[in-house]
Amino acid sequence: MISFSRKLLASTMAVALSLPVFAADVVNIYSARHYDTDIALYENFEKRTGVKVNLIEAPSDTLIERIVNEGKYSPADILVTVDAGRLFRAEQRGIFSPVESDVLDARIPAHLRHPDGLWYGLSKRARIIIYNKERGLPEGLNSYEDMADPKFSKQICVRSSSNIYNISLLASLVEHDGEEAAEAWAQGVMGNLLKKPQGNDVSNIRAVASGECRISIVNTYYVARLQAEGDESVKAVGVLFPNQEEGGYGAHVNISGAGVLKHAPNRANAIAFLEYLTEPEAQKYFVEANHEYSVVEGAETDSVLEAMGDFKEDTINASALGEHQVTAVKIFDRVGWN
Repeated sequence: MISFSRKLLASTMAVALSLPVFAADVVNIYSARHYDTDIALYENFEKRTGVKVNLIEAPSDTLIERIVNEGKYSPADILVTVDAGRLFRAEQRGIFSPVESDVLDARIPAHLRHPDGLWYGLSKRARIIIYNKERGLPEGLNSYEDMADPKFSKQICVRSSSNIYNISLLASLVEHDGEEAAEAWAQGVMGNLLKKPQGNDVSNIRAVASGECRISIVNTYYVARLQAEGDESVKAVGVLFPNQEEGGYGAHVNISGAGVLKHAPNRANAIAFLEYLTEPEAQKYFVEANHEYSVVEGAETDSVLEAMGDFKEDTINASALGEHQVTAVKIFDRVGWN
């Protein structure tokens, strides 16, 4: 049975003492993924291997700081988090240890893992443009860059720049177009906003569905989740995978991922767990239960996502999203996208 804590306890010592850290048949996971469906993954791993999963959940930055403070006494074997930008933050704090795994290298495409094996993407989602179907697909809207065109003035709703999804998207534009062009894009989008940046992906989906806004940027799994739940409002939303034209770099894709920690007391079990998460059975949990795309080529696709259609994805290495993170934040600050 999984030893599971949804709340990070105030006392590091208390939690550390509660975990059988050095037993040969455990793996201790610190996870920032908040999906109940992940519990099935852990339970299945326990049944298959006999390795007990001890789980602590908390926000990414909280877990990273905790691991740093615990130092060599940390019970944590693996950090699991959402977005390459957060993986980069962990990488910069020096808490990961390189992994050499032929299994992971064979199953996970190179652009979805760290070049030196510090972390690996486990599932992915695309950040797409959505539009109000009744008003139709705006003419001339085909790419992220097009959103800065003044003809879309007062038509766009977006969430805050503090959100890691938007930071990583802008970081990808810095990688592709350069800092100057990326700033011009952010400034242009700001000029096209109907209202100040606010809400989250779901509230912006509903704003587009209601006709309040014509255009927004959201992650695919939020659209798919609302569709799977039978939410009627999402039927009014059209989906556009950007930058699909010939020569285009493709839709921005980000990941949930994990890395083995530098002081992992159960390193072999940690690597085995990461390898398990790339097996078809495990990938099916990400796909069917949470409407994410598999990182493994040829794996099944969620039926709701499949209905959105195939698309070309951006294949820059996800590490670039972290490397340009500071630049992206500075750009957002300069243009007033708060």
